[in-house]
Amino acid sequence: MISRQKVVGWILIVVSAAYIAYFLRVRLLDVGPVLEKKEWVQFIGSFVCLILGTINVRMAALREQRRRGSPD
Repeated sequence: MISRQKVVGWILIVVSAAYIAYFLRVRLLDVGPVLEKKEWVQFIGSFVCLILGTINVRMAALREQRRRGSPD
């Protein structure tokens, strides 16, 4: 069974990666209105969420590995 920590990590990764892709494609590379400070803060926040999601997934895998008693 997949742990709740791993599920939350994957949700953070998917949502933040989708926002980063949207921001880069639609807001940054297209011609349009000037980017506001709020949008830059959201963009940086999505990178933080991406990192936190990755940490969550890796920690869940490490916990599962320890629970099984594997030395690796």
